[in-house]
Formats: sequence, structure tokens, C-alpha cells
Amino acid sequence: MRCAILLALATLWLGLTPGASAALPVTAMPAGAQSVAPAAAGGAVTDPLDSARWGDMQKTFFAGRTVVFDPRVKISAPAIAEDSLNVPVSVDASALTGVEEVLVFADFNPILAVLRFHPGRARASLGFRLKLQQSSPVRAAARTTDGTWHVGGVWITATGGGCTAPSTGSGSPVWQERLNEVSGKIFPRIDGGERLRMRIIHPMDTGLAPGIPVFHIEELTLSDESGAELMRIQAFEPVSENPLFTIDMPPDATGGTRIHARGRDNNGNRIDAWVTQ
Repeated sequence: MRCAILLALATLWLGLTPGASAALPVTAMPAGAQSVAPAAAGGAVTDPLDSARWGDMQKTFFAGRTVVFDPRVKISAPAIAEDSLNVPVSVDASALTGVEEVLVFADFNPILAVLRFHPGRARASLGFRLKLQQSSPVRAAARTTDGTWHVGGVWITATGGGCTAPSTGSGSPVWQERLNEVSGKIFPRIDGGERLRMRIIHPMDTGLAPGIPVFHIEELTLSDESGAELMRIQAFEPVSENPLFTIDMPPDATGGTRIHARGRDNNGNRIDAWVTQ
């Protein structure tokens, strides 16, 4: 009798009719991925990188959004940065399907957001260099068409000072003559695609060095000769001086043999150049 009463109470609590099964919703995730409750719901989160700042990152960038720690989002970077002003980083989210944008940020930088890019017809991958103020997790979050943010990252040990040090270009009159000058080359890939390596002359000052105002590239769009967008990049202050970008494109992603780079910095200075093979 007692067991029957307990069973009836459990049935009412679960909202089931007698004989129904307690089927709970399940979200399919790739092997090794960890689901994170939306920040607005205040869900408990276990950060694979064990950063004391992850909760703040979640509230800042993903409030109310679905987040998954996903090993398919990869960041390649040195474990120890030799130069805090120029830390090479490569982000690759091309293992995901339907990537619409990728956000790169550093938990312990005074300016958190480093760079955002929209892949377009290019692969969802980008190589560049960034500044680190201190040792920090550097993360990449890729948003797919279903609205889910897939997060990967690595710890980078740095001696520090990268964000508050003045750029070398800001103290030289040469950068004024070469500001936003573009140089680059397109290389064939062994998989049949192409790789673009491109550098832009710009001091990329964060505004955190005494007496030096913020001055950085804000927008950069890469298109083929037909005008089809390959990638759109939104750079923030922590991108290193004279940014060097590496973009990979699958076979038949480009129309023609040239790539058009267009953009501007936060002072309205224009970038407009063609990169050829």
C-alpha cells in the first residue's frame, strides 16, 4: 500500500499519466563536448580551462545564449609567449557546419574582445597575432546557424604588458607615410584550395599607453574579383601592430586571381588594395 502511494505521488509530480514513460529532452552533442546552461538561467558551469573569469566572460558575451565547450573549435598558440606584443594565434572552427561568426577573446586582458570574423566563402579559420597583458586563456567562440556558441581555447603564459605598451610605429614618422599599406600573396594549398597571407601597416594602439590615443583597424572585408565576400573581419585593439592575417579558402571559393581588401580604421582612414597570386 505504501509503495502504491509513493508511486502515485511520483506520477503526479512528474506530470505523467499512469503508464506513461518519463521521457526527458536530450540535446545531441559531439563526443567530448560539454553543454553550458545559458548565463541568464544562472546554470552551473565547469570551465575546461578552470578560469576564475569564465563566469564574467559568459555574462559579457553569451548572456541568455546556449554555449557548448566543443573540442572541434581549435586554437593553436604557444604555451609560453616570447613577446607579449606579438602572440601568434590560429583559430580553426572549420570542423563545424554552418559557422556564421567567430569571436576571439582573452579572459584576463583589459580589453577582452580581440577579434571577430564572419567566414563567408572562406574557411572558418584565421591566423593572426594578438597582445596579452598577462597570462590568460585565449578562447574562440563560433556561432552556428542554430544560434549555439561553440567554445574552445588554450592557456597562454605571458610575461605581460602587451596591451599597455606603446606600439613601435606610434613613435616613428614612417607609419604616417605607409598607414594602411597592404602587402600580401596568394599561395596554392595541397588540398586544391588557396591561402592568403596579408599584412597591413598600422600601429594598432590600444589607448592604454600614457599619452597615446586609441587607434586601430576596425573593419576589413575580403572579396574576390566578382565581388563575392570571402571573409569579413572586425579587429579590436588587442590585435598586434601591423596585423598579419592568414586566410584559407576551399577549392573554387574565389573567382579570378586577385583578392580585394577594403576597410577602415577608427579614424576613418581607408584600406583599399588588391592582393594577387
